[in-house]
Amino acid sequence: MRRIGIALIGLSLLALVAASPAQQITGDYIESRSADVYVAQCFANGEVGLVGDEATLAWHVQNGNWDGQKLDGLTVMASVKAQATLGDPFGSPYPAKSVILVDEKAAPAQRDALVSFAKHMGGDLLAHVSQVIPTAIDMQVLHNPQDHGRATLRAGSFAAIQTRPINEKDHTCGNETTYYPPLTKLAHSMPAVALTDEYHGPDLGVDWELHDKRSAFVGTFAE
Repeated sequence: MRRIGIALIGLSLLALVAASPAQQITGDYIESRSADVYVAQCFANGEVGLVGDEATLAWHVQNGNWDGQKLDGLTVMASVKAQATLGDPFGSPYPAKSVILVDEKAAPAQRDALVSFAKHMGGDLLAHVSQVIPTAIDMQVLHNPQDHGRATLRAGSFAAIQTRPINEKDHTCGNETTYYPPLTKLAHSMPAVALTDEYHGPDLGVDWELHDKRSAFVGTFAE
């Protein structure tokens, strides 16, 4: 009887493990928007409805698979033009238009998997993709403690982001908080200053070039 009990416990544990979702893919994330995300409410209220309807999201895969494709070392990103300030609970940002930029080093099946992953992570934000463009993408996130929050992203001639950590000089009124959360699910994130946030590409009906805004997130994902 005791052996049967032990066997049943073992089977139950195996069933729990089998039922648990397996972690498929992990990596680094950069996001920047046209509104400050680390900001006091009074400043946020001054931007809402005026800016914050553009964003760029980028995922660099460190390890993992998606749709049966191994994606280690590859990057996918999306630039978005929404209908309202993203994160505003009183705005209606959808439908949003987006352009996905996919790592030119990826094979065709890997490109499809990267696009599928980006759509999964972006949800409604990436429900209307107007174009998928293969291009050279270089994304670097520094993980040493003194540079935490420092990252760079360049996608051909289409887009670029450079961030640095937030410091005491970035507190203009002393009431700053992470007013808007990231636009996608992350394992870890921190707000950062976007020294540069640029998009010069097709289909969105707008280009942008912004500097020195507290508009970025640097983080990691695990899905």
